[in-house]
Order: sequence, then C-alpha cells, then structure tokens
Amino acid sequence: MNLKTYPVIAREGWERLAIGLIVCLFASFTIGGWSVLFWIGFAFMLQFFRDPPRRIPDDSGAIVAPASGKVIRIEQVDDPYLDRPCTKVSIFMNVFSVHSNLIPVEGIIKERWYSPGKFFNAALDKASTDNERNALWLQTENGQDIVFVQVAGLIARRILCYVEPGDEVDIGDRYGFIRFGSRVDLYLPQDTEIKASLGQWVDSGNDIIALLN
Repeated sequence: MNLKTYPVIAREGWERLAIGLIVCLFASFTIGGWSVLFWIGFAFMLQFFRDPPRRIPDDSGAIVAPASGKVIRIEQVDDPYLDRPCTKVSIFMNVFSVHSNLIPVEGIIKERWYSPGKFFNAALDKASTDNERNALWLQTENGQDIVFVQVAGLIARRILCYVEPGDEVDIGDRYGFIRFGSRVDLYLPQDTEIKASLGQWVDSGNDIIALLN
C-alpha cells in the first residue's frame, strides 16, 4: 500500500468555505439561534470539499477507482475516443461523495478532449454523450490504453482538470475535481479483468476496480 495524502479540505473549496464561515459568524451575532440554518449549510459544504488520504494498492496491473461513488454501468461498448471495442465502467458521484478525482493507473497522458454540453442527471445513459465532459487518454508503460472521462451532472457546472498531454502520472495522483454530483466513465481494454460489481460503492484510490492483463 502507498499512502497518498492531500489537503484535508480540497483547495477548490477554500474560498467558498471562507466566505461561508464569515456569513455564519455574522448570522450568529445578528440573528442568534436562527443562525443554526447557516451552520448546517456550512457543515454540508465542509463535508463536500473533504479530501481524505488514500491507501493506494500496489498490486500489479491494478486500476483503482478514479472517483468515489456507486458503480452504475459495466458493459461492452465501442470506445468513442479511440474507436475500439472496450469495457466501460461508470461511477456515479452524489453530493455526499469525495469529489476529487485520482489517476486510475500509472502511465503517460497522450491526449485530452474537452466537450461542452448539457447538464442531464449524470446517472442517465445519455450523460456520457450529451453532457459537458473532459476525457483523458492514458497509455501504460506496456502500451495499454485507458480512457477516463469526467462527466458533469445535473447540478455540477464546473469540471476541473490539472493534467495535460505529455504528463507522466502515477496511480492515485490527484488530477481533477467536479463540483456537486457527477460521474466518471472508464473505457478499458476488452481483456481487462473487472473486479468491481454493479451497484458497488467504491472509494477513489482505495479500491481496485479492474486488473490489466
């Protein structure tokens, strides 16, 4: 196991939380007991932007979950980015998930595609093709291709990605963030051994969802 640590509170939330704290303190001094409603909202924001440490497995060929959430799709499809048959695994994040995204396997980023789009419920099939999304193509040391896609949701209106083509990345590296509920799709080689099951809750970085052959 390789322990990866990040700021306990994601940097994407620092400004919002600072503003929220000021509002809560002001409410406490002006409206007294009614300020509890503001503090409840602040507590929700605090849990949303949490970014706990992760214990990254060191199993050979392991692909870890790039997002925390529920596995809602495991199916054979045509990869829309690399034009190949593949296995697709989709992970849906709700508002109580950890929303930072982690690199699923070590390799080099070969390409990045950003597609503007709509904001349907991320649990729907059409979200993969119609919603705003950011896709990364990663190639492993032995030449296997992995595509993983950040997909905006009904409420999520901001996809953040911090890697570019040519970057060398390690499994469990933090590469992006999606605000307020969304999903991540993975397009894996057909002979990949899928370890996750439909309906399973997976933790980003902690859980192995597949093994490369």
